[in-house]
Amino acid sequence: MTTAHASLLRGIFYFLLATASIAALPAAPAPAKAPSGRGTIDMPEFIRLYGIDFGSVSRFYELPWSDARLERLERVTHEWHTRLDAIDFDKLDSQGRIDWLLLRNKLTSESARLDLERRRIAEMDELLPSRKIIQELEQARWRMEPLDVQKAAGLISAIPDQVKKVRKRIEKEKKDSTKKEAREKPATDSTGAKDDSPGREDPKPAPEPALKISPSLARRTASAVSDLRGTLKGWAGFYDGFVPEFSWWMKKPDETALTALDDYAKWLREEIAGLKGGDEEPLIGDPIGATALEDDIAAEMLPYSAEQLIAIGEKEFAWCEARMKEAAQEMGLDWKAALAKVKGDYVPPGQQDSVVLEEARKSIQFLKDHELVTIPPLAEEIWRMTMLQPDAQKTMPYAAYSGPNMLVAYAKDEMKHEDKLMSMRGNNRHFMHIVVPHELIPGHHLQGFQAARHRAYRSAFSTPFLVEGWSLYWELMLWELNYSKSPEDRIGMLFWRMHRCARIIVSLKFHLGKMTPAEMVNFIVERVGHEKLGATSEVRRFITGGYSPLYQCGYMIGGLQLRALRRELVEAGKLKDREFNDAILAQGPIPIEFIRAALTQTPLRRDARPQWKFAGD
Repeated sequence: MTTAHASLLRGIFYFLLATASIAALPAAPAPAKAPSGRGTIDMPEFIRLYGIDFGSVSRFYELPWSDARLERLERVTHEWHTRLDAIDFDKLDSQGRIDWLLLRNKLTSESARLDLERRRIAEMDELLPSRKIIQELEQARWRMEPLDVQKAAGLISAIPDQVKKVRKRIEKEKKDSTKKEAREKPATDSTGAKDDSPGREDPKPAPEPALKISPSLARRTASAVSDLRGTLKGWAGFYDGFVPEFSWWMKKPDETALTALDDYAKWLREEIAGLKGGDEEPLIGDPIGATALEDDIAAEMLPYSAEQLIAIGEKEFAWCEARMKEAAQEMGLDWKAALAKVKGDYVPPGQQDSVVLEEARKSIQFLKDHELVTIPPLAEEIWRMTMLQPDAQKTMPYAAYSGPNMLVAYAKDEMKHEDKLMSMRGNNRHFMHIVVPHELIPGHHLQGFQAARHRAYRSAFSTPFLVEGWSLYWELMLWELNYSKSPEDRIGMLFWRMHRCARIIVSLKFHLGKMTPAEMVNFIVERVGHEKLGATSEVRRFITGGYSPLYQCGYMIGGLQLRALRRELVEAGKLKDREFNDAILAQGPIPIEFIRAALTQTPLRRDARPQWKFAGD
């Protein structure tokens, strides 16, 4: 046996071993027992093992938009739900019960997400005629089944014609979107009577019906086609050059299929969805609908409907408008004129870093002076700033955080003159006055620093209502503590607060089908006072699927939850500010109702559902 043969056999052995391990997930060793006093199950270890299993399955079945991937993820989710149900909840301590409920919600949410993905695949089924062919070839490769190259070449060579037929059906609908083609009627003679005479040729088969496709479905399908093309290319790359007859049979079919799929994806994206890459390309998103939104809200432990959350956003928005008018009166202007003046107070190009540094030092000193939260020296030391490139500013027009970097948007030489000015106005001194503490300390930088050091396993349950709510809570707190002394700085704070309220309204209405992307942009420009470039970039980020549907809602709603909890514990004299804020950071990024249960020592039941009406009834 040659070394090469030995290596190949070892590779096959380890592959089969790994595959068998995944198939045998239900028989995995039980989590280790916890130390005395923590109950019969070590929940952090249980959660860790769940994450390993789910991650292993997800990575192995890395076949996007495939039934096999969905079915396997559904199985592992069901298996872990069964294991979780077998745990004696009553024997867990308070943190163990929180962990049990966190995993229950995670598994329920994962099942709902897989259901949504399955529905979206069904919506694309007719538009992806080659999906199953390509995916079955790839899965046969995973199973290391012998390849019939000639048969595979026949399957692959049919792809361009399949794509061509689908394109014709879509084009047919596009030419006459107001009409639907009736089904073909039986053949008739000149008198209109049905001809049943023998010997007559069968009528031609009825033409394929037109296919109606919305811009959002076209965009999603274009992405799926690109994924399928990648799968086909990877499949062919595995054999090409290693199986001698592969290239002889497959070279031309593979080449033409890849070209057809590439052209199809480009055509869907550009001609049907209208996404040609220009500055004025349309805003296209994929609303999830009321049912899926309700599932997401329940998973976040919120006792409100989407409509009630919108009403909370509108109430907070009205409060901000009133305060904005008061600050503008101090400047002797109406609110829009005052906001325009604030926006005009920006630094010249090249000096934005000094603004960030000044505001960071100011907020840190304020926190220390008022003993509001513990700031470890290392957390204060290890952050820096990175400038966002113009392309990135299309979806991220303001500052953001990506540890250990604060990402800062500002004008760059290659931008259009108007875009430069909008970028500088949107990132002026007074806006940065609250943006910097939001992103750094006490915001995301401090939050991430502490999350890595306290119950890090709970990162599996990360929620925007704590991740973003924590930073927004500090915006509310700093306002109440008179952090801003000038009306200009207060307008800067109020601008962002109004923006967070607007995010609740526009994002939830979009997913409920009650607001179009264009209406979202208009609301943010007219009611909040955003620059058109910034508003468009914000909406594009909200709707294109990179964030969970509730992410934008999480800022203000999470901030309100934490503020309500502070009133319950700090203002009632049960905890000091520093104790309270440090305790929040030690719980990890989990739904705030569970944090409240931990801090107030509220008993939790196995069937716990959201009950805390933090915004009143």
